[in-house]
Amino acid sequence: MKKIRVFLVDDHRLFRNGLVLLLGGEPDITVVGEAANGREFIDRLEEPVPDIVLMDIDMPVMDGVAATEEACSRHPELKILTLTMYGDENYYYRMIDAGARGFILKDSDIQEVTRAIRSVHSGGTYFSQEILYHVIRSIREVEKQKDPPLSLSPRELDVLREICCGSSNQEIAGSLHISKRTVEKHRANLLLKTQSRNSASLVMYAVHNNLIPVD
Repeated sequence: MKKIRVFLVDDHRLFRNGLVLLLGGEPDITVVGEAANGREFIDRLEEPVPDIVLMDIDMPVMDGVAATEEACSRHPELKILTLTMYGDENYYYRMIDAGARGFILKDSDIQEVTRAIRSVHSGGTYFSQEILYHVIRSIREVEKQKDPPLSLSPRELDVLREICCGSSNQEIAGSLHISKRTVEKHRANLLLKTQSRNSASLVMYAVHNNLIPVD
């Protein structure tokens, strides 16, 4: 079995050590590198590029936003999963614009962390349910105006909801009984219509416009 190669970027050594220990018990995941800040990560980002990067936001020298932006500009295929805490909501859109594929709370249990890693590795996205809740609350608190309603077809809405569940193109094709190429076309149309950069942006668009339920 080919293992998912994970790189950890966080300025707290104790947190990294604990995560390395926990991930070490997973048969399909291996930690291939660590960095204490964004600059150290960029300096160590060499071939082969890791499959998944777990990226903290608030770090000295270079924060997660700048590191994600630079890393994704060098390697557009890089899959970055953001490690976040309550209170980081202001950074969510910036991380998505930088290229992040999802968000997970730093106090999540290891089962959710591995689920997020596998989801993003397979081509999907991952957002902790608590994070979506706090995004909605943040939007309501600032009374942010919703985007003008778009003309999305029923099939595009089906694909959008599957994307919000973290499904990959292949999984969406199987679920909706359509070809993978058709899914790719719908995804491209959704990105264009919503002016979203990536699948994570589509999730935030759906949350912002109440297109998916969040408990």
